[in-house]
Amino acid sequence: MEPRPETPSETRRRVLRTPRAAGTAGIVFALLLAAAIVMIRLAIPSEPGSGPGEWLTDPSRRRTVRTALELVPFAGISFLWFIGVVRARIGDAEDKFLATVLLGSGLVFVATLFGAAAAAGGLLATADASGTGHDRQLWFFGGHFTYSLLTTYSMRMAAVFVFSTSAIGHRLGVLPRPLTVLGALVGLTLLFVAGSVAWCELVFPLWALVISIHILVAAPADPRPVRR
Repeated sequence: MEPRPETPSETRRRVLRTPRAAGTAGIVFALLLAAAIVMIRLAIPSEPGSGPGEWLTDPSRRRTVRTALELVPFAGISFLWFIGVVRARIGDAEDKFLATVLLGSGLVFVATLFGAAAAAGGLLATADASGTGHDRQLWFFGGHFTYSLLTTYSMRMAAVFVFSTSAIGHRLGVLPRPLTVLGALVGLTLLFVAGSVAWCELVFPLWALVISIHILVAAPADPRPVRR
């Protein structure tokens, strides 16, 4: 027996699930990543590569760092879902070049984020095993490796993701001009400032939160390329 064809109203409801799911996934990602960044920054106020800190001898701070690292995989999963549903929403109207840059930068961002979290977890486990964590050579290598992977590489890929998403949203008319300008400012901050100014990493999850809320509250747009 052949399945009953969808009515126009059923097709509309099915299509409209995509932006709502994208917005929800983006909000989950933004909250999880922001929580992880805040917990790590509060537990380890100084740059990790500057040497062993007091947090290694403070059990509560070490538990905070472990909790933050456990949030990272779930943040990455939510981000991948966010990418997939946003691309599905754009559909055939997407610019192939920008869409490839968006997808590639998003995947590399998740990979470097996971790598930084795994390196930090390994460093923390080594400190636990040694009992003191004051092997300075190991700490300098592991601390600089983790910090560079997060701020130099991961945040740069996040900047490329923000730029490409904003460009696609602008070309298709999905994002209003204020959000496009916001994306440019966030991308520039992540590209040039995140590696030297503490707490700048938070602009990325905050941007994702704003975009996700816009997706949820805005009327669905027809994602057709603008004719020039």
